[in-house]
Amino acid sequence: MKKIRLLIADDHAVLRAGLKALLNSQDDIEVVADAPDGEEAVRKSREYAPDIVLMDISMPGLSGLEATRQIIKQCPETKVLVLTMHEEEGYLNEMLSAGASSYIPKKAADTELLHAIRATHRGDNFIHSSMTASLVARMRNKGVIVPNKGHDSSGLSQREKDVLRLLARGYANQEIADRLFLSVKTVETYKARVKEKLGLRGRAELVRYASETGLLDLKVPESFENPGTS
Repeated sequence: MKKIRLLIADDHAVLRAGLKALLNSQDDIEVVADAPDGEEAVRKSREYAPDIVLMDISMPGLSGLEATRQIIKQCPETKVLVLTMHEEEGYLNEMLSAGASSYIPKKAADTELLHAIRATHRGDNFIHSSMTASLVARMRNKGVIVPNKGHDSSGLSQREKDVLRLLARGYANQEIADRLFLSVKTVETYKARVKEKLGLRGRAELVRYASETGLLDLKVPESFENPGTS
C-alpha cells in the first residue's frame, strides 16, 4: 500500500510530536517531515514533495497563509490541509483563496482529522462542519451560489438527498451513518451515487449544489440529528 506522505507545519513542538504519533500509527499515513514555521515548511515541501502539508496559520516569521501560497505555486502536486485554532470566516476565506484544499479546527476529533487527510488525498475538499456556513456565505457573497430553492431536478432519491444534505454540512461518513441508521458502507454507496448523478467531485461542489437547490437550508429531521430519541 502506498502511504499518504505528510508534512506537519506547526510552531508547537508538543503538538507536532502528538500528531506524528497519531498519524504514523495509521497503516496508510506517513509523516515524512515537520516544520516549526512557514519558511521551513516551504523549504521542506520542495525537498520532500509531500502529498499533503498539515498547515497551521499562526506561526513565527512566514505565516501559514503566505507559506500556503508559496507551496501551491512551487509544489503544484502538494495539497494543503489547514489545521488551526482559528474558526473565523476571514481565515477560512483567506486560506481557501491562497489555495488550501481543506480546513479543520484543532478542536476536531482525531477521527475527523484522519477523515480530512484521506478525503484531501483523494482530491476532495474537506471543510469541517463548524465552518460550512462560512463557506456557503463566501460562495453566495462572491456570486458563485445563487439560491434556486425547490428546483431540484437531479433525480436523487430521498435518502440520497439526506446523505447529500449531511455531506454538505460537513459531516463525516461515520456521523452520517449514525444519524441515518445506516452502515458506513451504505453511506459511501449513496455518496458515490450522488456524485455520479450530479457529476460533482469535492465537498465544495456538493455544498454549492445543495445550497442552490435549497437542500442545505432544509432542516434534517430531528431523529437524524438525535438518533437516540424517538
